[in-house]
Amino acid sequence: MSSFKLILVVLLNLDALQLLSKVSADHGLVGYGFDLYYPLCAYTCRDVLSTSRLNCSEPADVEVADEDAEVVTSPECYATDDAFLQSIAYCLSTHCQDVTLWDLEEYWSKYLADWEPNKAVPKATYQQVSQNITSKPKDTLVMGEDLNKTMVESDEDYEASYNGFANFRQIEINHATHGFIPFPMASSSKFNAWLIDPPLFGSRHKTPIAGLFHLPTRGQAFLISYLVVINIIMTFSGIQSKQPNEFWTTASGPEGEIIRYIADRTGILCLANLPLLILYAGRNNVLLWLTNWSHGTFLLLHRWIAWMLTIQASLHAILYTTQYVAGGYFPEESKAPYWIWGTVAVLCMSILLVSSIYPIRQRVYEIFLAWHQLMAIFALVGAYWHIMKLFGGDRGYINWIYTAIAVWGFERTMRLLRIARNGIKTARVTIIDDDYLRVDIENTSGGGHAYLYFPTLTWRVWENHPFSVASAVLPSSEQAKASSNNNNNKDLEKLSSSSSSDNDSDSYRSPSCKVGLTFLLRTKAGTTAKLGKHTTLPVLVENAYGPHGDLSEYARLICIAGGVGVTACVPYLRAHAGERKLYWGARSQGVVDAMAATLAGVEQHVFVGKRMDIGEVLSKELRRCGESTVVMICGPSEMGDEARCTVVELCRREKGIKVKLLEEAFSW
Repeated sequence: MSSFKLILVVLLNLDALQLLSKVSADHGLVGYGFDLYYPLCAYTCRDVLSTSRLNCSEPADVEVADEDAEVVTSPECYATDDAFLQSIAYCLSTHCQDVTLWDLEEYWSKYLADWEPNKAVPKATYQQVSQNITSKPKDTLVMGEDLNKTMVESDEDYEASYNGFANFRQIEINHATHGFIPFPMASSSKFNAWLIDPPLFGSRHKTPIAGLFHLPTRGQAFLISYLVVINIIMTFSGIQSKQPNEFWTTASGPEGEIIRYIADRTGILCLANLPLLILYAGRNNVLLWLTNWSHGTFLLLHRWIAWMLTIQASLHAILYTTQYVAGGYFPEESKAPYWIWGTVAVLCMSILLVSSIYPIRQRVYEIFLAWHQLMAIFALVGAYWHIMKLFGGDRGYINWIYTAIAVWGFERTMRLLRIARNGIKTARVTIIDDDYLRVDIENTSGGGHAYLYFPTLTWRVWENHPFSVASAVLPSSEQAKASSNNNNNKDLEKLSSSSSSDNDSDSYRSPSCKVGLTFLLRTKAGTTAKLGKHTTLPVLVENAYGPHGDLSEYARLICIAGGVGVTACVPYLRAHAGERKLYWGARSQGVVDAMAATLAGVEQHVFVGKRMDIGEVLSKELRRCGESTVVMICGPSEMGDEARCTVVELCRREKGIKVKLLEEAFSW
């Protein structure tokens, strides 16, 4: 029961203050997550101009229209009428000079055609329309008159409308402010910089300490502390002695009674934590979807739950052993089937714990994984028969085992369904250079990252590895050949290029392209080294996982990537509507050429064979303006830790920085 309570409390309470100021634009409270009538100037311009008859307006239907309206203008009409589009574009360029182009384009695409979002998409962007206006319109529009050419609104009409929107908006903010204590984004950034994002101490989070373990972030340490504290509390909560008691003789007394209760409680808590232990380890964990936390965070919690569960099982065994030895029952009880199966479970849990330390996981991961799963099955079987031999189906303790099995079964079923959806595919392997290779898989779609199985590559057919999707469109044979034959005579240390053209960003999607997935792999020992010896081979694709949620509430996206880590940044860079920049460190030019088409339209700063000064990059970007920014990191451990510490330090020292830190990294 305590474990289920823990889940509910964590989901409902963690980061509650931040959620008030960091929810999407469609949720939250006015002024705190939901910015009503922003930009005010844009809403005002539309209000003044939208009351006029347009060339595409239609006579009002008296049965459905406002009785005072003579005409009805549809969202499609607003989205296509040249006079309306040009007039409102001029109004925005005049009154919205302090609003970013990204915010204006977002308003234009969502709300220009109607008060409700996305009713119709304007036939041209704000920037495209405004470029066609070379001078101030000669005619002034009086609110309500016909709008049949480009016109400018009257100052009186604009002021009256603006005051109406502004005052109503402020009153709504006041209503919300009286309902709770505000926690604006700038304060949230400082809160994160002190209490959530930094390593627990020091400057290393992804880089292992002494090669033995990773330090959690302070936010993760809070979660771990919560788990530990709640388990300790539940170990002793409600336990008391009541004397005289015919169950307990004078010899054992109240102390023996309390010890027996604690022994029982630790055993029950161990069972109750089993479903959580399995849930946190899975990549089809429903909490990944509910919380948007990373898989790495849940794997960290999995390891800490494993520690607690093993300690609880050990205490359960030790306390019962001491009581049976003291009472003279041990020789007889230790031969009973329930005791033997319980011993099997405790021993397997203990072996699992010792054999799961970081050096073993890192150096012989595949062996570790097979051994880990085998020992886990023995531990679960041991716990099952321990309960069945002792209680049978009575008392309900067996339900924890059934729940754990159900969680495991769901996770594995979801994996099989993801694989079955794609079937057996053929992977085409292309060597880019000595450091990188590309894997193309036709007729498969998805984003984020996928787990690839190469059943003919090794006798361990169950082996699978996670890789980020570099592209969801395969190049034509001519493009692939050109890319693979591209020489490296561009002795380029730093490449900067920028483009914001929508056409450029999709230029690689030519009719000769095919639907499929492309993965970029760093050539190392093991699977990637074996792949380089093949040109084609069968593959099973388990996808799609990730990426994180919508980041559209942030005006800017800054990606810091190392090597093939750039592939994790691709879905964010291509989807983000605001300013987006990529700072990318690569070992060789080959991988840069391989990603050129995919990254078309993204402002790039690429460092080939040269160390990127992450501190300088982030200091320049985050100090440049006060707009909300997402800093995404995907690269080697040292790069991630340097970027994390830089963001944290800047948020602590500087005023007004609004930043969200997002790190993409596969954890083991």
